Amino acid sequence: MTDPNLDPVAAARLADSDRIFTSDLSVAEFVSLESLGFRPLDLVMGVSVYHVGWQNQNYKQSQELTTLTHALYDARHSAMNRLQAEANALGADGVVGVRLEWRQHGEAAEHVEFIAVGTAVSYTSSPRSYCRPDGHAFTSHLDVHEFGMLLRAGWVPMGFVLGSCVWHVAAQGFMQTMKQIGQNVEMPQWTQGNYEARETAMSRMQAEAEAMNAEGVTGVTFAVSNYVWGLHTMEFYCDGTAIRKVTPDAKPTPPTLVVGVK
Repeated sequence: MTDPNLDPVAAARLADSDRIFTSDLSVAEFVSLESLGFRPLDLVMGVSVYHVGWQNQNYKQSQELTTLTHALYDARHSAMNRLQAEANALGADGVVGVRLEWRQHGEAAEHVEFIAVGTAVSYTSSPRSYCRPDGHAFTSHLDVHEFGMLLRAGWVPMGFVLGSCVWHVAAQGFMQTMKQIGQNVEMPQWTQGNYEARETAMSRMQAEAEAMNAEGVTGVTFAVSNYVWGLHTMEFYCDGTAIRKVTPDAKPTPPTLVVGVK
């Protein structure tokens, strides 16, 4: 059955069994990957260009802007699903070094593009030994060195997980603004807005990891962006790699990682 997330143009390229592999690995990472018993299969990617819909909002009320949140969520997940579909088509165990980036697309402020890129890898002696229990290739933003350390410690990556929340911070009244002129004073609506956006995004990322039966998320990074919505609207975004501890006999033990390679 053809995966609906697999682009036909990408499928045609990936089906060419005579091609050489491509990857974004450095030489040091390539050597380390080989020492772990893995080999690169190909550079895989997913793209999604999205039109962000109209968001009604009350400028005097602090609240999540759900239309904007859902648009950015959908676009990111579409890009990641397409990357994973390419890895699955290659019969990969997983994808390492995943990068998920965005840019404004063209001149329209409501158009955004997300692109996910990484290197699909396979365990040489026993392919598909490290794929997820559901049969899909794992995805991970960990680089090869971190991936190797994780395996040697008895943990395996499950998937790249993310959380997002677009939040509007209520505009402050004129009189309150005047009272604060020249004063050192906390701005509670901004403090609380950051708390609300952060906790919502983090909870969503954790929920994705729990859905994969992961035991934790490692390498969490976050960013706060305003995009084109004005200074009172921000997105709190976080991502990481969901991981799970395995029993000693559940996965093959990778060879000793090459050390001293920079």
